[in-house]
Amino acid sequence: MTLPLQEAYLIIAYYLLFILYDKSGISLGLFIALIITALRLTAMMFIWLPRGIAWQEAIMNSLAFGIYYLGFPILMITSNQDPNLTVLIVGWILFLGGSMLNTVSELLRKPFKDNPANKGKLYTGGLFKYAIHINYLGDCLWVLGLALISNNMYSLLIPLGLFLVFIFGYIPKSDDYLQNKYGEQFTFYKQTTKKLIPFIW
Repeated sequence: MTLPLQEAYLIIAYYLLFILYDKSGISLGLFIALIITALRLTAMMFIWLPRGIAWQEAIMNSLAFGIYYLGFPILMITSNQDPNLTVLIVGWILFLGGSMLNTVSELLRKPFKDNPANKGKLYTGGLFKYAIHINYLGDCLWVLGLALISNNMYSLLIPLGLFLVFIFGYIPKSDDYLQNKYGEQFTFYKQTTKKLIPFIW
């Protein structure tokens, strides 16, 4: 996703949360979380893990982050629920924990992938020794955190949708790619490692 698009999303989110909405105290928390997300995503794309992506992936990412940057603010300002401190705290824990899980897992893998000596080798170290798609779990957790921070029970449909997209779309497609590329290495890896949630599945 391009920087101008992210900036446009954030400007609209600001308008929704601070101009149209009269509860700036609780909307500030969500806007800070969105700023953190934008900064982390920008650093991942342009500094830590720059890579080219297919136009299909670019479109899907733009749509997904449009839902996060705009969907959660809209759900917050249309909610008639009273803020719950416990829910907000749990939301922030999930948001920060999931963001770290996603980012750290990728950064730990980067030196291995950058080393020419590892060409043709499957990375199974770092946090990926706990689950094949541990980075996707991080995505699910930080989006769930945003849903809780937005103070609207219907927000939970967004992380649920993301989870289903991973289960029925991204993970099978990624597994097929890894199987074709790494063969027996991936066969052994998937037999000894959970798919998404460490120690569970």
